[in-house]
Amino acid sequence: MSMELKDVAATAETQASLQQQLWEITQTPWKSDILPSAKHLAQARASLPPSLTNEGIGFETTKEHIISDIVPAFNGSSISPNYYGFVTGGVTPAALFADNIVSAYDQNVQVHLSGHSIATDVESNALGLLVDLLHLERADWHNGTFTTGGSASNVLGLACGREYVLRAAADKAGVTNKSVGEHGLFEVMQASGLSGIQILSTLPHSSLVKAGGILGIGRANIKNICQDSNPLLFDMEKLELELARSEKASIVAVSCGEVNTGRFATAGIDEMRELRKLCDTYGAWLHADGAFGIFSRVLDDSPEFSTIKKGIEGIELVDSIAGDGHKLLNVPYDCGFFLCRHPNEAYNVFQNANAAYLTGNNNGPPSIPSPLNIGVENSRRFRALPVYASLVAYGRTGYQAMLKKQIRLARLISGWLFDHSEYNVLPEATSKEELMDQTFMTVLFSAKQDNLNKVLASKINETSKIFVSGTSWQGRPACRIAISNWRVDENRDIEVVTNVLKSVVERF
Repeated sequence: MSMELKDVAATAETQASLQQQLWEITQTPWKSDILPSAKHLAQARASLPPSLTNEGIGFETTKEHIISDIVPAFNGSSISPNYYGFVTGGVTPAALFADNIVSAYDQNVQVHLSGHSIATDVESNALGLLVDLLHLERADWHNGTFTTGGSASNVLGLACGREYVLRAAADKAGVTNKSVGEHGLFEVMQASGLSGIQILSTLPHSSLVKAGGILGIGRANIKNICQDSNPLLFDMEKLELELARSEKASIVAVSCGEVNTGRFATAGIDEMRELRKLCDTYGAWLHADGAFGIFSRVLDDSPEFSTIKKGIEGIELVDSIAGDGHKLLNVPYDCGFFLCRHPNEAYNVFQNANAAYLTGNNNGPPSIPSPLNIGVENSRRFRALPVYASLVAYGRTGYQAMLKKQIRLARLISGWLFDHSEYNVLPEATSKEELMDQTFMTVLFSAKQDNLNKVLASKINETSKIFVSGTSWQGRPACRIAISNWRVDENRDIEVVTNVLKSVVERF
């Protein structure tokens, strides 16, 4: 038997045991430190080969090397319920199972060929189930695609918005059928008589700013249009003044919710209706950056979560929504989603033109659009299958239960910090009840002592019992606890968090 065939046979023989080993590693409750030890990091780095060998070391040895040397140097960001740094979510058992299937079969979801594979049907169905989960109408919102994450979804949303507002401006100028996707940004800008495009938001996420740079809008043209007394909320008067500028086309981006606080840019349906009215009046595109905030629509109508649900009221009035699956949906990296109320806009931007071999051989127009025509990639991973598996396995009530635990833990932490003499909870609230009522799944806080506050994040993370991200708020260092893992247990984890926070103050 040749070396190649031996390797194939070895792979087949060991696949079942390897899958079981990986399952046990990822499903066993996290009991070690969240960050790898210095010893494990050093061991992993020393094990990396300095150059490529001619013969290789074989599958079995490579498997042992990865499990023994590399894996111990990973952090517990998606496995530990006490990782509160980046919003990484976790991986549900159903999603992990499906992701292994995706790797094994390596289905390339690019062209809808109904006689070739079920993959695009599953992706379309998963998108519909996601729309159901978010309480959106399929008739309006079963249009979109899966992306690499919230950043890519924001690129798609702003690209569709750019296409829409510039085409409308060109039409108004008497030059019809001018598409950025077809004729280019410079030519359509000239035809429309505009000097530029601006994105109007409140404390926009960095990925939105990045998308503006990618799309030729320019990072300097992303503007923060917030109230003087509250940086999280739109100032409607300032917004209208910007929208009324005749030399600019505008995209309004709603933060759902803001990265440091988890708060929302609107506080009810009336404000969202006002945004929609302003955008319609001035020909602007209304985009929602809902990376994690969009999932508050999963919650039931109980009074416990009424303030949170108000923050996302009226989201169905926007033109496009960017979401992140590897956050609160708790599916593996990488997965985001883009939804659009205008079914043909993405095709205007992303169509894969002049490739007859990729059009398929279906008779008549396809019932499901080929993903390569409505997104960035021509070929990509079947990232919809873990979404499909998780939604089918746990349903709406399963996701409600996950999110309720995360919110309740965040509120317990907020209340504890509010009562503690050495900590501030941010933004400042007049009462504990008000604070907890507005807390979603993120807690922003600082130490009252400046000397401790400067090193607070590092002191917390040195314990390796929990992990927080350092940030800043109104010019002062702060820490963020972002809760997103399905393994959260509010009664267990509040004790872990408060013990660490108490110890940091006492030892400083």
